[in-house]
Amino acid sequence: PATLGTTKAVVSTQSTGVLNRVTYRRRLSYNTKSNKTLTTKTPGGRLVIHYATKKTQISKCGDCKEALRGIPAVRPVKLAGLSKRVKKVNRAYGGSKCGRCVRSRIIRAFLIEEQKIDAKDNKPQTAKK
Repeated sequence: PATLGTTKAVVSTQSTGVLNRVTYRRRLSYNTKSNKTLTTKTPGGRLVIHYATKKTQISKCGDCKEALRGIPAVRPVKLAGLSKRVKKVNRAYGGSKCGRCVRSRIIRAFLIEEQKIDAKDNKPQTAKK
């Protein structure tokens, strides 16, 4: 049975030296990033095309660009379908910043506040008349 919009992908076999042709099974007929295929031999001896899924990117920390632990590496459409508790870690900035960067942010904010208090206390008093 022929499918609509099929194109040929040429595959050669080593054993017989005969050129076997397989066709795309979907409508997209160009060799694009989203249309990558693997040629597989079935138990019946036919050559068929299996479509490969794209590789996934691991979520990275926004500050240090390290991989975030606890966040699954899945394609964006699947990530959108996952529940909130799977997509983030139970912490401030969970799911976007790593623990080390969050810790350094908290310490930095605390030290800046301390600095402001010290600056206010050590300010020279002007004499009022």
